[in-house]
Amino acid sequence: MSNAPITLEPGLYVTATPIGNLGDITYRAVNIMKSADFILCEDTRQTGKLCSAYSIITPLEPYHDHNAAKVRPRIIERLSEGARVCLVSDAGTPLISDPGYKLVRAARDAGIAVIPAPGPSAIMAALSAAGAPTDQFYFAGFPPAKQTARKKFFAQLSDIPATLVFYETGRRLGDSLTDLLGAFGERRCTIARELTKLYEEFVEGGFAELASIYVESPPKGEIVLVVYPPGEKKFSQLEIDEFLATALKNSSVKDAANAAAQSLGIARKHAYQRALELSKAK
Repeated sequence: MSNAPITLEPGLYVTATPIGNLGDITYRAVNIMKSADFILCEDTRQTGKLCSAYSIITPLEPYHDHNAAKVRPRIIERLSEGARVCLVSDAGTPLISDPGYKLVRAARDAGIAVIPAPGPSAIMAALSAAGAPTDQFYFAGFPPAKQTARKKFFAQLSDIPATLVFYETGRRLGDSLTDLLGAFGERRCTIARELTKLYEEFVEGGFAELASIYVESPPKGEIVLVVYPPGEKKFSQLEIDEFLATALKNSSVKDAANAAAQSLGIARKHAYQRALELSKAK
């Protein structure tokens, strides 16, 4: 199949690009990028690397949070005049945690054709390999950076009976896992790191166990956090012990056991006995 320039109808082409591995781009995406009048991108340097890899010489124009409001009217004007415009993000599918949706909304309001060119997405890549249920899922984006806002944010999501998906930075991952434990009780989750890249990694466990790791040693790279629905998976003895150990730092044996029984769905008598053993071992 050829990836030479093609004839495009006028409109805004929302085009997915690789999230890491450059080989994940579609033939159609390359064709669109080569054939458009210009490419709108978050960072011309980042998109320039992709263009160089596929011999794309279409002009690049920046479109990001800092200039979007200023340049959007002119983009809509050019589209109204019949321009073929390709919109990309730094990685993945545009409009997911980037400013593109306002441009799409403005284009549709102006009667301009908006054409999706689907492809890579960190959300879908993480879900496809995490092992969590995918019949229902909720993408919640980036949790707030400040703890008070983050705790409120998680509390509002705790009753959703579906798999939850978050983006997070390595530096804040441990704090988010700790706050998720406080808001949700213990749950299973999978951390998908550096997807499609050389050091791709999937780490699965409970909030308490993983928080104890990543608070002390924040990981590097881009992270997707996949959280299982409530009551979806049974917890190992190690994960129960991790939960109890965390709870015992600020609670009595009785309160820690009650919390474990409620959050993990285990027998209260078993939880109390194990909490008592862990307390004595300290």
